Amino acid sequence: MAKNFKELTEQEILALAISLEETDSRIYSDFAQGLKTDYPATAKIFQDMAAEENGHRRFLTDEFSRRFGDHIPLIRREDVRGFVSRKPIWLVRPLGIKTVRRQAEIMEAETRRFYERAALQVTDVSTRKLLMDLAEAERTHETLAENIEKEHVSADTATEEEHVNRRLFVMQIVQPGLAGLMDGSVSTLAPVFAAAFATRDPHDAFLVGMAASVGAGISMGFAEALSDDGSMTGRGKPYMRGVVCGLMTTAGGIGHTLPYLIGSFYTATFVAIVIVILELLAISYIRKRYMDTPFLSAAFQVIVGGVLVFLAGILIGSA
Repeated sequence: MAKNFKELTEQEILALAISLEETDSRIYSDFAQGLKTDYPATAKIFQDMAAEENGHRRFLTDEFSRRFGDHIPLIRREDVRGFVSRKPIWLVRPLGIKTVRRQAEIMEAETRRFYERAALQVTDVSTRKLLMDLAEAERTHETLAENIEKEHVSADTATEEEHVNRRLFVMQIVQPGLAGLMDGSVSTLAPVFAAAFATRDPHDAFLVGMAASVGAGISMGFAEALSDDGSMTGRGKPYMRGVVCGLMTTAGGIGHTLPYLIGSFYTATFVAIVIVILELLAISYIRKRYMDTPFLSAAFQVIVGGVLVFLAGILIGSA
């Protein structure tokens, strides 16, 4: 069971402070390790912050030894009520630049409040002064981080990190999602419209479209997930890419399938054709936005392919 903060002895408060500083130092080191490949300048910031926390831990250890001896009992943050629960760093992969900076702000604010409360609870003058000094250090740690950032992260470096962040987003999310959307929107055109024109029954067309969309989503999802593990290409977790690709493939096919819930064959077909046009334009825009492909060129490539598949479906269904 967790213990209330007010119930802690001065020995326990110092032991907890040592544990907090050690934990924060290791977290910052983990941040630096996780960011050094893609964000080396920001990784340097967290390396400096880890060194700062280690310095705090040494001050606290010296004070503990002076008052209570060399044995420091293990008291962790989860043993005391009131601390915010943190998600283990090893579960937060890949590390995002904004995520770690926000987490660092939360850690510093929480540690500062701890020192402020602890300083009011202890009676030893030397210990109280140390805790107040550490509270002030944590209060100014954000300023320290900003100064470190100004020193190590120039405007060019910050811009470069944004480019890296965008590149990772494109590789890990946009590319598999776009591949799925294109496959789902284009490849399902033929079976949907073939079924529609062969049977003239919206319900049959809807069933074929749903089967084609779900089947294509499962197939594309597995194909993307098994294509590579991301270790060499930097494309991120394979299962995440597979889920994104599979869902977007299914969404692309369902878009022009849902109109066949309408009872009228001609009305449903007209609405489906309008949705197909919107889907192809959306794909063209995404290619322009993230793949730096000129819109007219992207639209021409996508629309020509889509129209050919669409006509093939109608011809086969009308045969």
